[in-house]
Amino acid sequence: MISNKQLFLQNNAQTSTSPNLLEIEAAEGIFLYDKDGKAYIDLVSGFAVSNIGHRHPKVLDAIKTQLNKYMHVTVYGEYVQTPMIAFAKKLVEVLPHELNNIYFVNSGAEATEGALKLAKKYTGRTGIISCYNSYHGSTHGALSVMGSDEYKVGYGPLLPNVDFIHFNEVADLNLINEETACVIVETVQGEAGIRVPDISYMQALRARCTEVGALLILDEIQVAFGRTGKLFAFENFGIQPDILLLAKALGGGMPMGAFIAKQEVMSVLKHNPILGHITTFGGHPVCCSAGLASLEVLLEENLVDQVNEKAKLFASLLVHPLIREVRGIGLMMSIQLDSFSQVEKVSQLCRERGVVIDWFLHCETAMRIAPPLIIKEEEIRKTCAVILTALDLL
Repeated sequence: MISNKQLFLQNNAQTSTSPNLLEIEAAEGIFLYDKDGKAYIDLVSGFAVSNIGHRHPKVLDAIKTQLNKYMHVTVYGEYVQTPMIAFAKKLVEVLPHELNNIYFVNSGAEATEGALKLAKKYTGRTGIISCYNSYHGSTHGALSVMGSDEYKVGYGPLLPNVDFIHFNEVADLNLINEETACVIVETVQGEAGIRVPDISYMQALRARCTEVGALLILDEIQVAFGRTGKLFAFENFGIQPDILLLAKALGGGMPMGAFIAKQEVMSVLKHNPILGHITTFGGHPVCCSAGLASLEVLLEENLVDQVNEKAKLFASLLVHPLIREVRGIGLMMSIQLDSFSQVEKVSQLCRERGVVIDWFLHCETAMRIAPPLIIKEEEIRKTCAVILTALDLL
């Protein structure tokens, strides 16, 4: 009889010649379970999605409650739906008061697309600036602002008038000028291998955008909701964006994204023409219910306040002759090795020993550590011991 793995390879579109092929049957807290019942500690969190862990009871309850009322009823922005209203209200309460208008979408890439359109429409300009080694999604517009030519091969022509600057280099900020509609930057670069900018750089970036009238888009798709030790990563740098991008942990495990700006900026989508951005499933009531419950858990359980101590424990334990550097901010960390072959082998050895770890799109010589924020001290010690054992076996 044909197996699920064979069916997966046969019927599901593949994006790699060597998929992980871990066959997951269940998930709970920080653990994934395969079809044989083997438990794996998830050090990736579904790529920064499961910040409060998998299947938190309060999120499940919120989903079940909403399922008993209604699911999809119309396209975004037409009907008054309580889950969307409640979630937007809660987000506005925890964001700076200028970020008071939320457009819910389905993913981070869609949030990027909406933000780029919004910036062009509001400013009347066409220039876009992004950073080398950035990642903002894989749709056509998002690909245009990806800072790696390798992943653009075969997909051109892409958006015109897109230029790139080096992340965390103040001198490059002079390229931002009066023709620039927006600068899109990851508050912390993720797929580049976790690159944390200087506070002075981020403040200079904010000042330069203000000076020339360009909108600053901060991509916090990976870094928001406590991962950096703050609810939002920009709080670490004493700045705020004109447009904020959220996704991943936003939905509490459900597919969801958002781009957020002040009402004056967002209002340009209402006219010339009307319906300036459309999405069928954006603000889906089940997703909004899950997202609101997840945010409330994050706040009520004070998970953000525990992040930096847990990160310090990881850093103190991950000491080995083959580790060149452990860098990051909060529970968004990378272990720098010398080669992809080392990373690949360590990842395999960790998986065999019940720890799921992964690498980065633009930095294949480093391993990603981004566990659910609920991870406990003894679980941190266990995962670090597994990683060190795998390194010893190289």
